[in-house]
Amino acid sequence: MESVQEQSQADGQGIEVSEVRESFLRFADDTGRQQELMLSPDRQRITIGRSPQADLTLSWDAEVSRLHASVEYLGAQWTIVDDGLSRNGTFVNGERLAGRRRLIAGDRIRMGTSMVSFHDFSGVSDDATRTSAASFPTLRSLTDTQRAVLIALCRPYKNNAEFATPASNQQIADELFLSVDAIKTHLRTLFSKFGVEDLPQNQKRVRLAALALQSGIIADRDL
Repeated sequence: MESVQEQSQADGQGIEVSEVRESFLRFADDTGRQQELMLSPDRQRITIGRSPQADLTLSWDAEVSRLHASVEYLGAQWTIVDDGLSRNGTFVNGERLAGRRRLIAGDRIRMGTSMVSFHDFSGVSDDATRTSAASFPTLRSLTDTQRAVLIALCRPYKNNAEFATPASNQQIADELFLSVDAIKTHLRTLFSKFGVEDLPQNQKRVRLAALALQSGIIADRDL
């Protein structure tokens, strides 16, 4: 696959993530090795499916349709599209996709048994979801409890778990021996600090977890 970074072939431990990144899709190939497909506005439609002709081929997954879905650049945004061509459906963060949906950094797309994650370091994804470097929180700007809440929220992602979703309020509360109401209060503060408070409710937690992990505020060793 020409679009996949060439480091994947040279690095036996997987792909090296460079410091300057834009948008890309990450997935595991048939050997389990992590691969990345770079996205560029110059190529506005990326097909995903079992067919060898697909731009992102999941030929080893029998539950993926030959042409399963596509990722398209629309109005300066990357979107995922499944117009009913797939036999088993496409799921974004556990929700079945109907038609088109805008992608947000950290979104996890399941097709068959395969998981594809969307990553965006371009800084131009959307005014409502963009967080400037000046306002982005640092480790020092978080209280011990806020960081503990973030760690508990992100814990299901340990070791890059493919089908992970952020921990629920109850799971976080049980881990930290706090009330659910207290967890909700801390999360509201974290949503504000990370600039995701204006996102739809079902996207805030995924986006918060993605930003915490991608920024390095929460590392895999913390989980």
